[in-house]
Amino acid sequence: MKVSENQGIATLTGTVDLYAYKAEADKRVRKANGVTSVHNLIEVASPSLPDEVLWNKLVDKLAYDRVFYGNAFNAISVSVQNGAVTLGGHALSYFSRDSALALVDYYPGVKDVYDEIQVDPVSMFDNRIRMQVFRAVYGFPTLNRYAIDPAKPIRISVQNGHVELYGMVDSQSDKDTAYIRANAVPGVFDVKNYLQVAVQPAKKQK
Repeated sequence: MKVSENQGIATLTGTVDLYAYKAEADKRVRKANGVTSVHNLIEVASPSLPDEVLWNKLVDKLAYDRVFYGNAFNAISVSVQNGAVTLGGHALSYFSRDSALALVDYYPGVKDVYDEIQVDPVSMFDNRIRMQVFRAVYGFPTLNRYAIDPAKPIRISVQNGHVELYGMVDSQSDKDTAYIRANAVPGVFDVKNYLQVAVQPAKKQK
């Protein structure tokens, strides 16, 4: 890696094995005296993966991230284009957001990372609603099976009393039931139901 500076503009060139090293070099140079901006031309030289393959691997990794730290309250989305990864959606906390970003930064094949994750507001009001929605949804007999695999929960995001549901469910009935249960929690202003229904295999004709 090489650094050149001209009138406060630092230009970084060279290659690194992982995107995390490119990002770290950027941060360090920005802290140097006299540097006003950074032009980061470092290339990530790790072997490229097809976007669909990389997407599947990252989604799987992120699904299990922070399982014991409110995983069901993280609804982080992933998109990949030419090895550049964009993370969006919602995170319960800055710790959850940073954990997701670090996981992607260090994953081989990632060429760039863009952070569009929204961290949900911190308030006692939202915390109460979050837990009550959790109990209302997962406490219902036909929905509690979604708590068995921590990577595939019904994900709950709360922003100032507004609830959003994410994840994959087995049927339209489960999607509708989760919405009804969440919407019945006292203090909830509204519920946006982004749950997706899994495609069921076609039944063989007799």
